[in-house]
Amino acid sequence: MNPEEKYNKLKSILKEMGEVTIAYSGGVDSAFLLKVATDVLGERACGVLAVSPTYPSREYEKAKNFAANIGAVLKIINTRETEQEDFLKNPLNRCYFCKRELFDRMLEQTTNKTFKNLVDGSNLDDLQDHRPGRQALKERGVRSPLQEAGLMKNDIRHLSKQLGLPVWNKESLACLSSRFPYGERIDLQKLQMVDNMENFLQDLGFSGIRARHHSKTLKIEVNPSEINRFFSDDIRTRVVKFARDLGYRYVTVDLEGYRQGSMNPDIQPSGVADI
Repeated sequence: MNPEEKYNKLKSILKEMGEVTIAYSGGVDSAFLLKVATDVLGERACGVLAVSPTYPSREYEKAKNFAANIGAVLKIINTRETEQEDFLKNPLNRCYFCKRELFDRMLEQTTNKTFKNLVDGSNLDDLQDHRPGRQALKERGVRSPLQEAGLMKNDIRHLSKQLGLPVWNKESLACLSSRFPYGERIDLQKLQMVDNMENFLQDLGFSGIRARHHSKTLKIEVNPSEINRFFSDDIRTRVVKFARDLGYRYVTVDLEGYRQGSMNPDIQPSGVADI
């Protein structure tokens, strides 16, 4: 099927569902899903934006504004994965505990029967990466309409551009806990360090940003075309000073640049998106 045929299939799926509660982060996939669901179902589609220390702070206002601009119903909730020991230990299936917490809080929004049918923005490409959160979707009966319609990331970007959505070319969005190597304990201070560092790099004009936390070492990933900027004395000294002030002892730049799933090269795929 071409993207337009998949788009029509998605609309049919949503129409058949009747009403949906969408795990919404403001990323490309969930924003597209929220837009299409709102077009098809109107006020019977509700986006749920989950806020916690793992959610990049710079995305909060962007996500709210996008939902408001398309006339979507939006609820904002707080999740408490950072209070759970299973999550903080950062095992290989860390994403499972995060998604379980998210969908449990979302289920609370459906108890008054105003909204039901939990859905997320997983697309077909997400089946190729390590996504242990998929188990939480199965346990909570969460559907992935984009996958069901056969939509891949490039399809979603193409259709989003046609719909005039400003997020069509937005960089991939993932929770801050994905910046830590598995097995390194996560805590609120470390999450704040990563968030502050990524905000600083964005303010400097970098894109494709990931601040990878390795104990006292910071490994920075940006788009490959921007790596040479770090060889400017002004940029280099400003980045090093800011990182040192945050508590990092060593500052490195990954010469391969940003690539999705760089923490997962030796892990078998399990298929659910960071929403």
